[in-house]
Amino acid sequence: MGDEQVAGRNNGNGHYIEFRDVSKHFDHPVLKDINFHVDAGQTLAIIGRSGVGKSVSLGIIMGFLKADGGQVIVDHMDINDMSEEQLRQLHKKVTMVFQSGALFDSLTVGENIEFSLEQRDDYSEKNKEDVVNGLLEMVSLQNYRDSAPSDLSTGYKRAAAIARALAAQPECILYDEPTTMVDPIMSDELGNLMLRLKQKLKLTSIVVTHDLDLMRKVADSVMFLYKGEAIYFGPVSEMEKSDNPHVQKFLAADRVEISGKMEE
Repeated sequence: MGDEQVAGRNNGNGHYIEFRDVSKHFDHPVLKDINFHVDAGQTLAIIGRSGVGKSVSLGIIMGFLKADGGQVIVDHMDINDMSEEQLRQLHKKVTMVFQSGALFDSLTVGENIEFSLEQRDDYSEKNKEDVVNGLLEMVSLQNYRDSAPSDLSTGYKRAAAIARALAAQPECILYDEPTTMVDPIMSDELGNLMLRLKQKLKLTSIVVTHDLDLMRKVADSVMFLYKGEAIYFGPVSEMEKSDNPHVQKFLAADRVEISGKMEE
């Protein structure tokens, strides 16, 4: 790796991703002195109501948005002043699965996944075909290789987008609301898929979600954002004990929702 790619590397092992007093403003403060970290192979869930800066945090990690203050460490490097070329190199390791899926409508599901392999000159056509087939099987879409993205349900589009992200062999995946607008069965399947990827591939991940069932299934730690502030950051298992009233109100609303579903 050349000097340009390693510029800004943080000495020492450290955390794979870390926010140090990160702030972001648009027409109002969106993130206020946020601190959190994710270690390699671990999963962090970012939760909170809409508009509190969850997706903005992912955009900052990817370098799509620039923090107004603080340090943003990704793959042990400070990315605040990275060049476009350095960010492109980083995106080979850290990728994002968008809420929309962001699949190419003009390509089949299989071709969408293969698109991530086009720059791999160390792969033969047979290698690429094998990788695509393996990824389709991993996400349970082997019967949809020749389907158009428009023929897939929202949940299957997300699964296809995850397969395409995996084709690049990343170290870290960021998920933006992966179970929003999918039925409970598909939501459970997506959660199981994310858990398998974490366990088998040892992927580092951050998942932005409203889905507390998903959080409990896949996450090691959780950050709760409220009005741009991190009012809880710690183990998932400890969040129930938080004495913050906004955390407790959020958890209580989730318990009411679960109770209502059981009575249906």
